[in-house]
Amino acid sequence: MKPLIDTHTHTIASGHSYSTIIENCLEASKKGLKIIAMTDHGPKMPGGPHIFHFGNLKVLPEYIHDVRVLKGVELNIIDYDGNVDLDDARLSMLEFAIASLHDVCISPGSIKDNTRALIGAMKNKYVCAIAHPGNPAFPIDIDEVLKAAKEYNVLIEINNSSFKTSRPGSYENCKRIAYKALENGNLLTLGSDAHVCYDVGNLEKSIKLLEEVGADERYVISTDVDRFLKFLKSKRNY
Repeated sequence: MKPLIDTHTHTIASGHSYSTIIENCLEASKKGLKIIAMTDHGPKMPGGPHIFHFGNLKVLPEYIHDVRVLKGVELNIIDYDGNVDLDDARLSMLEFAIASLHDVCISPGSIKDNTRALIGAMKNKYVCAIAHPGNPAFPIDIDEVLKAAKEYNVLIEINNSSFKTSRPGSYENCKRIAYKALENGNLLTLGSDAHVCYDVGNLEKSIKLLEEVGADERYVISTDVDRFLKFLKSKRNY
């Protein structure tokens, strides 16, 4: 499996990340990536960017070091109804939005609460993917989340950083999610969740997990640029 797209990367704008978009793109180019999504945290993340950051992403070129840069955001889900921390006016200006649960922005709830929060976020027409859904701090009803993801045309992320230091205990949860995603026909995406340029395109642990569950490129949109761009078009009418 050869990923060509990394749909989850951060720059210094996130406040606790350490590389610029130029450094990220240079690393992506070295690793043979064709597309990266610049998904800095939404404004509710402590130390995160001001809303002006997202309104001004239009100044970035489409390509840096021959890598296509998707102007995006990692939205913070801020309540159990699935509301997020950017308004529709700014979201409409972006190319790729992922949504996720962080305990500094919302307290972990019950399985029912966490599931409702993710499904509520998926109902937002600008949300393209759910990030690190296997986080053990936020247990979910996997079947209900995957059913909603298919209904609302939302990708499910297999997050490489979760298997390193970010979210200990995620591996088995993500494995269960991947197994059920294959059964349900969900599309998966791969995200490094890089907070330093050297991790951009670092997806080896995610690939290993997918190989363990028998997933091939049919289920992983990150391996096919044309298919990924068609997904964006279907999602956002680009």
